Amino acid sequence: MSRAAEDSDAFVACGEVRTCLLPTRDALDERTAVELLHLRPDERVRVSRHPNRHVVSPDVLTGVDCQLPTDTGARVRAVGTVRSRASLVEGRVIQSTASFSLPAVGADRRQSWGYYLVRPGLLVPLGRLPESAVVRGFLRGHRQGELDVGSIAESVLAHISRQDRILDHDPPLTAADTRLRWTAVRTTADEEPSSLLTKNEDGLSTLELRLPPGVAPSEAVGLCEDLALHDWLLTTVADKLDGLPTAAADGRAVLRVLRPLVDHLLHLWMPRARVDRALQTAWNQLEEAPGFSRQWNALAQRIRDQLAVRAIHLPDEVPGRR
Repeated sequence: MSRAAEDSDAFVACGEVRTCLLPTRDALDERTAVELLHLRPDERVRVSRHPNRHVVSPDVLTGVDCQLPTDTGARVRAVGTVRSRASLVEGRVIQSTASFSLPAVGADRRQSWGYYLVRPGLLVPLGRLPESAVVRGFLRGHRQGELDVGSIAESVLAHISRQDRILDHDPPLTAADTRLRWTAVRTTADEEPSSLLTKNEDGLSTLELRLPPGVAPSEAVGLCEDLALHDWLLTTVADKLDGLPTAAADGRAVLRVLRPLVDHLLHLWMPRARVDRALQTAWNQLEEAPGFSRQWNALAQRIRDQLAVRAIHLPDEVPGRR
């Protein structure tokens, strides 16, 4: 079955994105990044060079026969495959994504595996899908015995982190991992598209999308990866600047914090670079509240101001100076 055929069946999509700093001192060049993300020998790694370098692994399929999370306690069995993949931005930030789509109704009994294997990334419920209960349950988080796509995404990261021949596990700065759990629902012509982002204190954010008419739920994967990347950048830089000493006597300590941000992260801010045009509205809503770019611009300006001050007091320590 083609991707278009799969999308025609889908009514809801769910997924989770894990984002972290690649555990190595220097950013990987393109050739090494392709080698790192060559997760399947039968498919090529995709590379995009503009507006920045973005390397994406082939999809990996995981077969599941399980209960879906619900917030009502209803038991909803689904069978099929979960898609997972990894991507690397500018050889520096690694992401793994696991996602699946769901039709509004499935067969009344389980089919043979061949039926599901020709529908990659589609989980077929037994009977009618209680859409609202599944969406709310997935965003809340799985209970024991229910599908856990976060663990599938985490297993992709774990596989990559074990590539010791490529990774030296000596990153230039410490940074917490973040998680974005998301759902996307196909809307009708009389419904307004919307996006609702909620951030928790434990590195988990949730995003509930209602997509424009005609947009397949699986198309939300790219938007969610882009949002997760920029949320991680904001979180990392804001954490590094929180409590940053400003006294002149602490100049070198300040530069030790600022220099890795300049060298490795500031140039990665390019929201919407790879988001489908039909989903730009969702990003625009997130720019209004919570205002990602406004916060980023304020943080970046603070870094520039600090470097300008240090250039006066410690000219030999400013990044880029000899």
